[in-house]
Amino acid sequence: MAPEQATTKLRITLVKSGIGYSETQKRTLKALGLRRLGDVVVKQDSPSVRGMVAAVNHLIQVEEVSR
Repeated sequence: MAPEQATTKLRITLVKSGIGYSETQKRTLKALGLRRLGDVVVKQDSPSVRGMVAAVNHLIQVEEVSR
């Protein structure tokens, strides 16, 4: 992992409900720790988190936060 990526975090906000979407997408939201509209989680930037973000990008808002 590159040194600048090691300190980068992602602030992920749930802006649209998972209701009406596939069970896989609902499970992805749960795995990210998002339960209710407006929930915000901060995750370490990694390929696995980026993959989950890409799978539900229409339901969330993502901001990069560097320390």
